[in-house]
Amino acid sequence: MSDEPAVPHIPDEVLNLARAARHVAVFSGAGISAESGVPTFREVQTGLWEQYSAQDLATPEAFENDPDVVHTWYRWRASLIQGVQPNPGHLALAHWQQRLRSSGGTLSIATQNVDDLHERAGAEVLAHLHGSIMAHHCHECGAPAELTTPQYDGAQPPSEPEEPPLCQVCEQGMVRPSVVWFGEPLPMEDFERTAEAMRAADLILVVGTSGLVQPAASLPLLGMERGTPLIEINPESTELSDAMHHRLRGPAGEMLPALMQALGVD
Repeated sequence: MSDEPAVPHIPDEVLNLARAARHVAVFSGAGISAESGVPTFREVQTGLWEQYSAQDLATPEAFENDPDVVHTWYRWRASLIQGVQPNPGHLALAHWQQRLRSSGGTLSIATQNVDDLHERAGAEVLAHLHGSIMAHHCHECGAPAELTTPQYDGAQPPSEPEEPPLCQVCEQGMVRPSVVWFGEPLPMEDFERTAEAMRAADLILVVGTSGLVQPAASLPLLGMERGTPLIEINPESTELSDAMHHRLRGPAGEMLPALMQALGVD
């Protein structure tokens, strides 16, 4: 008997839809990043931050009240993210995107994730609906800011908080991560680009999202207006499952490579 794991089965209906699709829209969530080992909010609330909740560290008010703690928490999270790698699910989407583009098609990726794993896998991302932890801007004037990725000692959190730098444009505001905090609106351009991609697609994949975080989670359902097939890839049932035409129950890192293999995408 072979020790190699069995390749997940892709139903013929799903395979036929994927084979025929020329314009694919992908909506990805935390599940695909978790498969790479990206730590969750709870997993990084240690050391300096063990007495805080996610809401205590992810609001504009938290940054204004204790900028050093919030700044350092996000810098440490960014460092941890840089220590993990894209998984086979990220790579499969990048390869599919390249294959479709080479034949005049499109594969648009809109993600709820603030990491850069899709990009590091070689994919172009249409929209980061909740922002990017790798990007920064001034909390006052909004000007973009460049910060190098910090390198901490493994998983050990820093012992002391670090002061955020001041904006080099207005010289008054503090530099903050370009993520969407609780109480802040989603970036309108990203939201509109995603909505347009969902409406224009002839196939929509919903990958690794719980469907709980609104309003972003409702975006894939825009394809229903045109009768676009929706496929969910998730190990578990979600808030969106009942609206899906097909459900592939398994990790993205297994199901997406199996789909690409069945399609003959290298």
